[in-house]
Formats: sequence, C-alpha cells, structure tokens
Amino acid sequence: MKTIFVKPAEVERKWYLIDASGKRLGRVASDVAMLIRGKHKALYTPHQEVGDYVVIINAAKAELTGNKEQSKMYYRHSGYPGGLTAETYNQVMAKKPTSPMEKAIRGMLPKGPLGRKLFKNVKVYAGDRHPHSAQKPIEFN
Repeated sequence: MKTIFVKPAEVERKWYLIDASGKRLGRVASDVAMLIRGKHKALYTPHQEVGDYVVIINAAKAELTGNKEQSKMYYRHSGYPGGLTAETYNQVMAKKPTSPMEKAIRGMLPKGPLGRKLFKNVKVYAGDRHPHSAQKPIEFN
C-alpha cells in the first residue's frame, strides 16, 4: 500500500453547523473531532489537515447525564506549589459557557502542533447566532 499525500489546495473543505441544544456534550464533541480530523473522508491521513470546519451553536444548552453538573470537576495548575485550582461544571459554565465543549473537543484531538492547528477549525458559540453565514454551513445530524 502507498501512503496518500494530498496537497492542501486539493482538499475540498466544507463547513458544518451543529446545534448542541438537548444533545449530550461528549457525543457532540466526538462527532466534531471526527469532522475536524477528516476521518469521514477517503483522503484521510493521520499526519495531514484534511478535515472540515465546524460551527457549534447553543453550546451552553448541551446536556450531561447523571449527577455530572454538580460532580464533574475541571482542574488547572498555576505551576507554583499548591497552585491547583478545581472548579465544578456549573462554576465553569457561569464564567464561560463555551469552555466545557471546547475542552472536550480539544481532549479528543492529537496533542502537538497538528492538534493545535486542527482546533482552530472549530467555532463554538453559546447562543444560536454565529457570524459564519457567508460560508453557508451544512447542518450535520
């Protein structure tokens, strides 16, 4: 078998629109990671950017199952001794409603330069408005 090398100009990249209201946060994030990565295309290669662009609306209305709204924790460390900060899902949503969706998607992408580049192809919005209507995004089910 030969490895497919696709030139960036040859890749046809579409825009998809996903409405996250009433859907599970992790399910939406895994679908988005697949679209960004390009795994749904025949031209997929793991080391190239062949995926599509994704616009997510109503990210603040995505749901969690069970008791996760009170018990799910997000951690970050300042780098100093004793600098661990922990916040619940509800506290994070009060500050920045798009953050849990962004963190879930980022965690499903490869770590390193390719993952950082791919994450720029996701646009997450808490409400139902987005400024990407000129790209004519296709609804993704």
